[in-house]
Amino acid sequence: MALEIERKFLLSSDAWRSAVTQSTLFRQGYLTSGVEGSKASVRVRVEGERGVLNVKSVRLGVQRHEYEYVIPLAEANEMLDTLCGAIIEKTRHLVPVGAHVFEVDEFHGDNAGLIVAELELTATDEVFARPAWIGLEVTDDPRYYNVALVTKPYNSWNHRLAAPEWDEREY
Repeated sequence: MALEIERKFLLSSDAWRSAVTQSTLFRQGYLTSGVEGSKASVRVRVEGERGVLNVKSVRLGVQRHEYEYVIPLAEANEMLDTLCGAIIEKTRHLVPVGAHVFEVDEFHGDNAGLIVAELELTATDEVFARPAWIGLEVTDDPRYYNVALVTKPYNSWNHRLAAPEWDEREY
C-alpha cells in the first residue's frame, strides 16, 4: 500500500528563495473531487515535460494513501484541457534543508499570493530541520489542499478575518 507522509507550512519570509536548486511549472486539475461519499481524488498533472496521474485519499492529516503513475505528456495535456474544470498553476521550487528537501509551491492565477512549503517524510514522527523561513503548520487545514484550492481559490478568501469561516464537510 502506498502512503504519503507530508507536512504543509506557510512561510514567514522569502529567505528560502536564495536556496532554490530547481523550479518547475506545474499545471494540474481534478478528474474527481468533492463527490459525496468519495474516498479519493483523482488528479492529472503536467510537471514540466512529464504527465502524471495521481489518486490520493481525501483524508486530512500527515499520512494518506497515494498512488502515482507517469502518463504520456500529450494525454495529460488533453485531459487537463477537456476533462478538468478549474486548473491550478504553480511553480514548485526545491529547497534542500539538512537531510530533506522542502517543496515550496508558489501559486499563480486565482491562487496568486499563496506560497506553501511541503515536506515529505518517511515516518509521521520523523525529525527534520525547521528553517527560520518556515511559519505556521497548515497540514490539518483543508483550505491549503490543492483539491480545495480548485473550488475555493486563495484570492476568494476573506483575508480580513483572522480565522476565515470554513466548512470542513465540503472536503
